[in-house]
Amino acid sequence: MLVYGDPKRGERADTLCEAIAARLREVDGRPPGLERHAALVGIFIKAGELVQGLSDFEFETLGADELSAGREKAGVLLLDLARLVAQSWSSGFSGHLALPDRIWALLQDLRASRPLSIKEGEGYAFYALYPECYMEAARRSGLGANTVVIGLRSIGTSLSAAVAAAIGAAAPVTLRPVGHPFRREIHVGPVLSQRLLQDRTADFVIVDEGPGLSGSSLGSVADWLEEHGVSEHRIHFFPGHGGELGPQASEDHCKRWAERPRHVVELDELVFGAHRPHRLAAWVSELVGPLGQPLQEISGGGWRSVLACSRHSWPPADPRFERRKFLAHASGGTWLVKFAGLGDIGQRKFEKARLLAKAGFTPPVAGLCHGFLVQKWVTAAPLAPSDFHGAEFIEHLGRYLTFRARRLPQPATRGATMAMLYEMAIANTEEALGEAVATRLKSRLSDGHDLPMVPVDTDNRLHPWEWLAGDDGFLKADALDHSAGHDLVGPQDIAWDIAGATIEFDLSPDEAAALRAIVSDGCSRAVDAKLQEILELFYLTFQLGLWSFATCGAAAEEVKRLDSLVARYRELLLRRLEEGAGQVRSRRDSLP
Repeated sequence: MLVYGDPKRGERADTLCEAIAARLREVDGRPPGLERHAALVGIFIKAGELVQGLSDFEFETLGADELSAGREKAGVLLLDLARLVAQSWSSGFSGHLALPDRIWALLQDLRASRPLSIKEGEGYAFYALYPECYMEAARRSGLGANTVVIGLRSIGTSLSAAVAAAIGAAAPVTLRPVGHPFRREIHVGPVLSQRLLQDRTADFVIVDEGPGLSGSSLGSVADWLEEHGVSEHRIHFFPGHGGELGPQASEDHCKRWAERPRHVVELDELVFGAHRPHRLAAWVSELVGPLGQPLQEISGGGWRSVLACSRHSWPPADPRFERRKFLAHASGGTWLVKFAGLGDIGQRKFEKARLLAKAGFTPPVAGLCHGFLVQKWVTAAPLAPSDFHGAEFIEHLGRYLTFRARRLPQPATRGATMAMLYEMAIANTEEALGEAVATRLKSRLSDGHDLPMVPVDTDNRLHPWEWLAGDDGFLKADALDHSAGHDLVGPQDIAWDIAGATIEFDLSPDEAAALRAIVSDGCSRAVDAKLQEILELFYLTFQLGLWSFATCGAAAEEVKRLDSLVARYRELLLRRLEEGAGQVRSRRDSLP
């Protein structure tokens, strides 16, 4: 099934350098504390993106990773910033930060009007992967300053600098694994190869956020080192978690993974077992007041246990796409503490949360504390199926979608194009329902390639369990980041959300037309009914793939929920293919 995406954004090297310099001047004047530290980490991450972009630009030009004056200067810049982050963390966010004088010269030297392709680190955006975790793991590793540190681009660019700073090593080398996702390989130029291998007594560490399904990126570097005479006993790994390689890993990689040291400090140890300045609970209490009990974990579908509904009516959950989240119980009420992202990622979501809350569409926001958004927890039962067909809800939904289209900032990355959605739809349909059904779908989609699209920050998750009845009206839960997720959909025309609402709430043609009219009026542009019809087919095939994929490895009780949901999408897709355009009829009672 085609589910995942790989969004990138375009930046210019000189613009990034200017932004980093401006933020450094601003953070230099801030008082000590968590906010200053979080801002410093954000600068470090942005500098990592700069270095990643510059390195990939050279890689594309040369066809290999090779030494250059620019890459060496970029590495020194990033290492200097990593040392500042390490100093801030180890001091408990206190004391003066002395910016090295050479930082300004390095930024000036890297200012080139060069277009870069930037990929935000998934760990920083989704998985609560903190550079400080790698610093703590490096400090405990026993590795010395003569260690050769190798980071894997993208996110390994900055993570490797964190490791190097913690052990006093030289600036890391970064490499770009390429090729099939399960069989990655690296290409190293002769000068860089000589540099890497010059010290026959050095240890080598390989740094990345994985492993994923195969761990082949990490394994490809270890393979290269061993092929060039490095003993396996000198190879160490700094991964993002302490688990094993995924099911697509090779036998040789699994054997090495089991035998070689893996240095990991995970989030819970970092922010729950630490002394007070580093504890998540202390950060949250600064926003909402003293907590009456420890933070309550509700990640991985655990949030369902605190809903006002019985277990047999729980909605399905897919932990792979969920962020870490907790409940904080303070005297003023209960708050949701959810990972939103580090640096710019979290800041964007914080600003979005404030806009949506001020407009009355989502719960109030207390603040952002180093990657975690703190938002009021609303105890309410999910809406009943009949509520979604009332004129009051459709009017509210129309205003909500209009607000997203007109008031939220433009997304930083592009979503899937029509061609990409078409490819996904055919592939997922063929896998789930066979070649004959996929052929019928091709026929239905044949005249939809040229329809105009205006991408906005769509919600992308309008499922019934996402809605609550608050004291002052309807509230949308989890409204911040699904158009910026790591699935392939991304930001789309607002018609995508109208299509999603039509599917999820089983709206009649008249109800869907009413919703479309409200959004069209609010956006001062007509939402094309034909575009909505095409997007409904794309939406169904994406959801079919997404939730089918979620059943892999799920517990038996969860599989039942997921299978029921998949059956519904399958039935609706088949029905739309059987019925003529514009003849879709609501048949709620016949659905699973």
